This record gives sequence, structure tokens and C-alpha cells, in this order.
Amino acid sequence: MKRINNFLIFTLLMLAFVACNNKKTEPSDLDKLRNSNNTNKTYPAVQMDSAQVINFITKQKVQELLDLSTLYLSGNRNTEIDTVIYSQMKGYFHKPDSLTFKRLFKEMDSMKVKTAKVNSLEVYKDVYQQDTLDFAKFSVEYFDNKNKSLGIFEKNAQYILVSAPIKFKKEFKFYFLDFYSKPLKKDSTRLGVNK
Repeated sequence: MKRINNFLIFTLLMLAFVACNNKKTEPSDLDKLRNSNNTNKTYPAVQMDSAQVINFITKQKVQELLDLSTLYLSGNRNTEIDTVIYSQMKGYFHKPDSLTFKRLFKEMDSMKVKTAKVNSLEVYKDVYQQDTLDFAKFSVEYFDNKNKSLGIFEKNAQYILVSAPIKFKKEFKFYFLDFYSKPLKKDSTRLGVNK
């Protein structure tokens, strides 16, 4: 009888050990955000419909940039980690300059935004003179430090897709040209809606 009890205890301990070792630890949101940047991310051009791909990537990039912005604004803005976050944010822009984040930071600071969530996004093309420009119109909801909604705001961002062929495949990189930009005119060609 003692042998059976010992065997059962040994079996239970082994099952518990195996169960503990098989748990997959998913990185936290902070770890994902800390490691997110615009480098080494390319997207194959043929896996989804092009409008779906562009909507998906644009929504992802807008959300990542807003998350990095709230993280940067919650710090002192003069520490080493703040410098790293700021340089990550600049990596989302094709040619960042000193005015790149001015409108975004001013709005978020004035409202004391702690988190932001992209609710819907629509990608469209706009013709200005003889150029076709790519824009994203999206609604963003701001939250305070108590997770109370501060409101939903309609915003625009201009982006560019830069060809980045890797190993003879057609791929591209996504960059913002202007964030929280104003639309040029009302007549545009809509590509799709992602809600």
C-alpha cells in the first residue's frame, strides 16, 4: 500500500513538473512595445488583398506610434530610456524633423492622455496637383490615468510605402510622412475600411 501511495505522489509531482514547464510565456505588452520599432519589418506583397494589407499595417503602425507616444510623455523626457523611445518613434517616419511630433505631443499633453486606442481606420488616396498621396483617416480614443475615456477624435496621417526587395521578393516598408495631418481636399478614392 505504501508503494502505491509513493507511486501516486511521484506521478502527481511529475505531472505538475511537466505542466509547469509546458506553459508558454507570452511577452507582456510593455515588452512588445519596448521591442517595437520600424526596422527589420517587411511585409510580403502577395499574402492578402492589397487594401486589406495596407489597412492592417496602417492600423498597426498608428497604434504602435500612439503607444510609444504615451509611454514617452509619461516619462521625464530627459532620461536615457526616453531618448530610446523617442528614437524608436522617429523610426516610423520617412524623414523625421523637429516638428514631427509637435501636434501629437501638444494634444496629448493638454488632455493628460495616458493611453490611446485606434477604433477604426480607413485608407484612401488623394490627388494633389499631379501626385497621388496615401492617407489614413482614423478615430482614436484617449484615456486618462483612471482609464476613463477623454473622447474619440478623428485624425489623419499621411504615409508612404517604400520598396524594400529582399531575396528577390517584392516587399515594402511602411513610413509616415505626416502624423495628425489635415486632408488636402474632400474628393478622394477610398480603398477600404477596417473597424
